[in-house]
Amino acid sequence: MQKFNKDVYYIVRARGAGVFAGNIKEKNGQEVTLSNARRLWYWEGSASLSELAKTGTKKPQNCKFTVTVDEITVLETVEMLRCTKEAEISIKGVKEWKA
Repeated sequence: MQKFNKDVYYIVRARGAGVFAGNIKEKNGQEVTLSNARRLWYWEGSASLSELAKTGTKKPQNCKFTVTVDEITVLETVEMLRCTKEAEISIKGVKEWKA
């Protein structure tokens, strides 16, 4: 089991479950547990997850990022991107998308 700095923000992409952003609590193989996590359901203003992790979104009003949950375990993780502080602020600043 791998431990991470709880203060570092990541974007995590999972096979079949989508994309999440949050703080990695622990990683065990392809299983990643995130705290303070949001599902990034749809985004604009960034060409890729790499750009989103580096600069955030330029069109936060068009993004659909869910409410923040205290903790989620994501199975079958295929990509983990460390976010810059700029990107973290941008992602956290997107209004919660809810029904």
